[in-house]
Amino acid sequence: MEAKGYQCRSSRYIESGQSAVPSSVLFAAGLLGNVLALLLLGQHRRRSRSPGGRPPRVSAFYVLVTVLAVTDLLGKCLLSPIVLAAYAYNRSLSELGPGGRGEDEPGVLCQLFAFLMAFFGLAPTLLLLAMALECWLSLGHPYFYRRHLTRRLGVALGPAAGGLCALFCALPLLGFGVPMQYCPGTWCFIRMAGGGPRELGFPVLYAGLMGLLVVAIGACNVSSMRHLYGMARRQPRGPQPPAAAPRMEELDHLVLLGLMTVLFTVCSLPLIIRAYMGAFAADIDENADLSALRFLSVNSIVDPWVFIIFRTSVFRSFVRRVCRR
Repeated sequence: MEAKGYQCRSSRYIESGQSAVPSSVLFAAGLLGNVLALLLLGQHRRRSRSPGGRPPRVSAFYVLVTVLAVTDLLGKCLLSPIVLAAYAYNRSLSELGPGGRGEDEPGVLCQLFAFLMAFFGLAPTLLLLAMALECWLSLGHPYFYRRHLTRRLGVALGPAAGGLCALFCALPLLGFGVPMQYCPGTWCFIRMAGGGPRELGFPVLYAGLMGLLVVAIGACNVSSMRHLYGMARRQPRGPQPPAAAPRMEELDHLVLLGLMTVLFTVCSLPLIIRAYMGAFAADIDENADLSALRFLSVNSIVDPWVFIIFRTSVFRSFVRRVCRR
């Protein structure tokens, strides 16, 4: 069944007048940002090393931040070269990959691209939720946190979240959802408008899951802020006691997580809105869908730069001064 309004669904070449410069700049910015973020995390680990050469005291939060940076970096290294190759050969993704050159089915490369787009859009969301839960437990349930949440658990959460996301995002490859090529021929994702329950069930489920995760992350962050505010009100005035240092570290975690959550929400809301509009209002607008996909891909570029800016001493001092007031 052909989706009306999708002009590039079966095109073999990239639309004329398109340039590879924006994709190249975004790829370079994402690659540089994630590499710098990983270097800063490695520096933090070296500074956290215990006396006597024992293993470093790295919290589960920083382990999850590292996994998030690795995930974003992997996404950029897998997706962006495919887009640049399409520009270099002036061929669409369905034309570059083997098989599926007919009008009804995209090529193998296009299907793989759609899977990776869905995966690297959902996996960071689960990692942000794990970070929000870690911050909430450390502030609201410290005894449970110290007993059960270890660095080893933080390392295990990354592969577990990746496995769940991979299983869920593979549903369109099994027939629940339809991968499709978008203009200018360098993007592929799940069709978000036109068709029946088989075609539109997955994008609605995907958008609904992302929306629920955003709400859960926001609820954890609000609860963490309430706990932190209550601790600040009970704190005696005067010189800060030694126990205040961990509280300031948790404040850093909360502010960083809050900034990443706001940016993720801004980048993911267009896709959530477009999925529901396409399914329930039959709104077929390829340009709006493409803009939503680009917003989603920008999140993995902005996240590491937020972390890099936040790690600067000037920015952190300003944040702490504001929070104390």
